Amino acid sequence: MRGLPRRSRGKIRLYVGTAAMNGENRRRKTRTVRIGGFAHVNAVDVGGDSPVVVQTMWKDRLRERDLEETARRIAALGDMGCRVLRFAVPDLNAAEILGRLAQTVSMPLVADVHFDHKIALRCMDFPVAKIRVNPGNIGDMKKVRAVLEKAADKGVPIRVGVNAGSLPRDVAEKVERGMSRALALVETAERELAVFDEFGFADVLVSMKASGIADTVSANRIFAERNDAPLHVGVTEAGPPIVGAVRSGAALASLLAEGVGDTVRVSLSDSAENEIIAAREICNAAAELAGVSGGPTDRLLRGGVKVISCPRCGRHGFDTHGFTSRWLARLYALDADLTVAVMGCEVNGPGEARHADIGITGAGNRVLIFRRGRAVLAVSAGEADAAFADALEAARIEASPDRPATGKT
Repeated sequence: MRGLPRRSRGKIRLYVGTAAMNGENRRRKTRTVRIGGFAHVNAVDVGGDSPVVVQTMWKDRLRERDLEETARRIAALGDMGCRVLRFAVPDLNAAEILGRLAQTVSMPLVADVHFDHKIALRCMDFPVAKIRVNPGNIGDMKKVRAVLEKAADKGVPIRVGVNAGSLPRDVAEKVERGMSRALALVETAERELAVFDEFGFADVLVSMKASGIADTVSANRIFAERNDAPLHVGVTEAGPPIVGAVRSGAALASLLAEGVGDTVRVSLSDSAENEIIAAREICNAAAELAGVSGGPTDRLLRGGVKVISCPRCGRHGFDTHGFTSRWLARLYALDADLTVAVMGCEVNGPGEARHADIGITGAGNRVLIFRRGRAVLAVSAGEADAAFADALEAARIEASPDRPATGKT
């Protein structure tokens, strides 16, 4: 097994404010860890100069009878920009089902394992690409050694996932006595990393998540200055869609703009598809923030469709809410650099979205499709989706003629 580079033990500092806006970039270049890249599984590099990787987590218990549909949906998640997908694996039966799924899909799948090291060992008998496990909750060092030795032999990296709600008892007691949760998260993560150090295991990623924005930001900033392990960033238990997206955006856009974070998952009480959309938009927002200070944006920028839509008012004649809901996942799966506008009325729609490559608006039973502010087609409301699909495909071909069509419904 490869040795782990020594971690610096510099002075701990807490930060307040958005450092990226002040021209600061705290990123210590992390080492690169490869997820997958064996058998039929795609290789995804995390860390170093690699682009920030968007990932999500499967929301339901895996069932043998659903594997074909699950594989189809995984492919659709990949079209939307998901590069790594994590599954909860609570028992050996779940490990068997995940293993069979991993034999059929090319996206790297991650097994999230707690307490029973035998589950992690069984997952690695299949082309499962990564294990999320904490040495501290799977038993004695003999069990830890068994997991790390098999992971090294199989080329499977491991993520240490530390959450503020499940700190070791002695660290939790320090928090009760006044230690900040941010420092508690870092101390716990470094304690877990020391176990990997002891066994010389280098292919490790780290996450430190809290439900609080300040705790999440501070912990990851501190860790990034002291360590070179790639960071998986996210806010745990962020909340329902709007609340969770806002809280995650506030924390993660700031970190990513500073260069802190190598892979991101936005935790929402919502679909995996909406987690991916939120993560992509946060990466784009972070790139804009980094650009303000002249910082690097290459790791953050995401191509693809940009959707703008009006919030709707009493003047609306077109159901922007319903149309956007029907089309959003399909638009984000489109492999083309396009701006799409969904506007509520034909009075202001084309003019307000004249920079859009393609847009749609309407009034009553009349729907307008426009290109760069100019109406090109008028159809009935019943024909709107089909007409928009044709116009969107024409715009896609014009923008990216060499890319295959994706995002089919």
